[in-house]
Amino acid sequence: MPTIYSVTISASDLGSRIMVRRILPDGLGDVIGDLLAWTDEAVTIATRTGPVTVALETIVAGKLVPPARPRRRPRSGGGGD
Repeated sequence: MPTIYSVTISASDLGSRIMVRRILPDGLGDVIGDLLAWTDEAVTIATRTGPVTVALETIVAGKLVPPARPRRRPRSGGGGD
């Protein structure tokens, strides 16, 4: 049975945290972050590593996702003797 994807995001979701699944040369890939921009050709998403622009024609699925959980700070290496 084939997988069915849907896109439930739109330009009205600017500023929201989203996930898009896109077609890549070697398969599918996900981009997760805050929706920065939406044009007739592409969306721009702020990810942890920087902004990513995704062509609309490559998006096969998209949805709103919950806010990112705060990252835990690493413990200091002080160790207790």
